[in-house]
Amino acid sequence: MDVQKPEDVELAFKKFKAENVGVVVVLQSNLLILERARIAANAAATRLPTVYGYREHVEAGGLISYGVNLDYCFRRAATYVHKILKGTLVADLPVEFPTKLEFVINLKTAKALGLDLPPTVLVRADEVIE
Repeated sequence: MDVQKPEDVELAFKKFKAENVGVVVVLQSNLLILERARIAANAAATRLPTVYGYREHVEAGGLISYGVNLDYCFRRAATYVHKILKGTLVADLPVEFPTKLEFVINLKTAKALGLDLPPTVLVRADEVIE
């Protein structure tokens, strides 16, 4: 479902529910990270398990995320800014990509959805939010 504006989130979840969608995967975008509380509320209201790419969604009440840690990426970007301000040419800086993905689970959300996550899944999580 294409979500172009905040109001589209509720419509999307209503459509997912009407079409008996089993799980929702929320893509990584600026709009969707800004609307994470709205998305989590709609996922809870429609009782749809939802998977995200950013931990911030899970901290806002989402179920599971698997992706990069934005705080870490921002700190790495700050080191580049520091180097540039100290005189390093941008062309001399290597391109970096995040190499560590983190798996975060919101256990409270799982319980609210009636999901009993197996211990084997929980021990693999980098963080379990209770």
